[in-house]
Amino acid sequence: MNDFLYLYRGGQSAGTPEQMQNRMQKWMTWMKELGEKGHIKDIGHPLEQSGKVVKAHKAVTDGPFAEAKDLIGGYTLVQAKDLAQAADLTAGCPIFEMGGFVEVRPIRAM
Repeated sequence: MNDFLYLYRGGQSAGTPEQMQNRMQKWMTWMKELGEKGHIKDIGHPLEQSGKVVKAHKAVTDGPFAEAKDLIGGYTLVQAKDLAQAADLTAGCPIFEMGGFVEVRPIRAM
């Protein structure tokens, strides 16, 4: 098995408390299914919208300031046999219902 990082990008998170609770339940159900199949290595966490961008020569700015569709909202570390399977495992991810997407990145063994 190889390690892959899911980066959850974009997606609308606003809504009524009931809608937000429904979305959270869908995330928990999807993650539980991946875990029961042995694919979750680290459940990951949602990320705050604030942060800092650090560049060479100690240049630090507020950020990240990207288009909403490109913001990373969270991550999960998964295991799969290859990139194709890792991509297939995103099926049913609740972010798709919110207009977002999952970036699947292989983690290079060192």
